[in-house]
Amino acid sequence: MAEKKKGIWITGASSGIGRATAFEFAKVGCNVFASARRATELQRLKKEIEKDKLKIESIPCNVASSANVDQTVKKISASVKIDCLVNNAGITTFKDALDNSVQEINDIINTNLLGSIYAIKYVLPGMIKNGGGVIINVLSSAAKKIFTASSAYTASKMGMLGYANVLREEVRKYNIRVINIIPGATETPMWSQEIRKENSDKMMTSEELARLIVWCYLQKGNLVSEEITVKPITGDL
Repeated sequence: MAEKKKGIWITGASSGIGRATAFEFAKVGCNVFASARRATELQRLKKEIEKDKLKIESIPCNVASSANVDQTVKKISASVKIDCLVNNAGITTFKDALDNSVQEINDIINTNLLGSIYAIKYVLPGMIKNGGGVIINVLSSAAKKIFTASSAYTASKMGMLGYANVLREEVRKYNIRVINIIPGATETPMWSQEIRKENSDKMMTSEELARLIVWCYLQKGNLVSEEITVKPITGDL
């Protein structure tokens, strides 16, 4: 029986950084599995990538559901070894803590924090069995710096930073690299159209972040970039 090829699983791939990352991994010839809640957007992504004579597999997945994540990992693992997980799925609101509803808080924490933890939980056994792997977490400068009107989002990103830092120490012995990307303002649909129109020249692009993510995965030998902070040259908004 032929050995399974290596695969890349990207969450939150229907737009923004995740979408750009799927394109970049496909360009370097990787077996890309893109997931997101919005199946229609995933199909649009697949068609656009195929126009460039590239290939990608799209799998709808709501990372806030542990059962859905488990099913997705099993589906991907049936055809490839998941060699890299890119935890990118994320949502937010720009509201003061007083104004956030309980439902909004739950949605943000369940997607950004628990969703990433679920994905890691279900890919880890396979990575250990395969002798290694790479976990790349797309976090935010909010994980280290205080921004108002983003309390739940900050809690999710700070929580994921702490989780990933502990995880890294636990999985070194399995040859698993855990990499945290901490970007500043990036032009994605997470921001309102008004803010993007006014500040796009002060933001990084999704494509720039995607190239960085792919570069991190392609690092070989005994070197690993465990944490990378990147910001627009003009600084935070």
